[in-house]
Amino acid sequence: MLCSISTNLDSNKIDKIQNLEKEIGKTLLAYSCHDSGIAAIDDNSLDKIRAAEEELGVVLVAVE
Repeated sequence: MLCSISTNLDSNKIDKIQNLEKEIGKTLLAYSCHDSGIAAIDDNSLDKIRAAEEELGVVLVAVE
């Protein structure tokens, strides 16, 4: 399973989240999760991915 910050929330969902934040006094982050398989990666490709992660300052995940 792969999760990322939700970017397609409609105004109704955003309102509900904001109301809940006010009620509990905490900031909430909305994530969406998707079923996906992790891809098998050869050593050369893995080295390239790691170099890109280092350069970009992000984590990259290869999926099927």
